[in-house]
Amino acid sequence: MASKATGITRIIKAAGYSWQGLKAAWCNEAAFRQESVMAVIAIALACWLDVSPVTRILLIGSVVLVMIVEILNSAIEALVDRVGTDYHELSGRAKDMGSAAVLIALILAAVTWGTLLWAHFR
Repeated sequence: MASKATGITRIIKAAGYSWQGLKAAWCNEAAFRQESVMAVIAIALACWLDVSPVTRILLIGSVVLVMIVEILNSAIEALVDRVGTDYHELSGRAKDMGSAAVLIALILAAVTWGTLLWAHFR
């Protein structure tokens, strides 16, 4: 039985797995690529704007949350597709719920940006 990595070795291996996940999301998910481009633009804008540190964190955090939820949604879709290609009500429900989570995260980001920018520029 192989021993599990511990300490710094475990951290390095975990970082490698995370990097593989980001590469897989970039290579296989068009929505992730589109949201990544928008996130880079939004984060650059948030850093450029003359806003308070808390406002900046909320602006950036809201778009990072979209990225996190998109990766989780992609993982759900990949797992459902791995289990089988036949239609099943629960598979469809899982994919729909993952998609709904992304939509809610996008709405939260839009409301966050709209509210904070409205308050800043009015």
